[in-house]
Amino acid sequence: MFTGLIREIASVKSFVGSTLTIKANLKANLGDSIAINGACLTVIKVLPDGFSVELSPESQKHLAIENYKNQVHIEPAMMMGDRFEGHVVQGHIDAIGTVEAIKNLGNSYDVFIKVDSKHIPFIVPKGSITIDGVSLTVNDVSSDSFRLTIIPHTMKETLFKNYKKGSKVNIETDMFARYVSHILMHQKKSSSLSWDTVDAMNASF
Repeated sequence: MFTGLIREIASVKSFVGSTLTIKANLKANLGDSIAINGACLTVIKVLPDGFSVELSPESQKHLAIENYKNQVHIEPAMMMGDRFEGHVVQGHIDAIGTVEAIKNLGNSYDVFIKVDSKHIPFIVPKGSITIDGVSLTVNDVSSDSFRLTIIPHTMKETLFKNYKKGSKVNIETDMFARYVSHILMHQKKSSSLSWDTVDAMNASF
């Protein structure tokens, strides 16, 4: 599990076949789970100045793979006792979005991202979303896009500063929205959500 708070912007040393090699200050261990641009990947090799992870063909198919070059966001998985910030992030990418526009408002930036309309039910106004591993709050949602407002600090300290119209990004929608939708879809006895179901959902977290 992750929080969506970027711990480091690391450099890509190479990406050959299924092996992505990262130069980073983070001291990884073999088998560690590390979110790279929001995707949870496993360390398969530890190097003096970084580490390597493996991206299966399935992973490469569902990621904005063109962003796995130059620089990437990294966040190690949470450890027991870590301070919880951001929101609950699994590192499971749901969709690839496209930046439609970035508007400089002076003291903030509005970022508009287009996504396949089938993902819109899981993107909730004032809810949480993860973009390339960054935990953010959704402001507005339309039929096939949504708007984020980003403060100057986030713009400066993340790769958002490099994004432009047409940039592809990894998206992880809100986990709880996905779970509720799945439960409702597969309820057999009733089309309404019962309190017993709600209690069961709460008990699972």
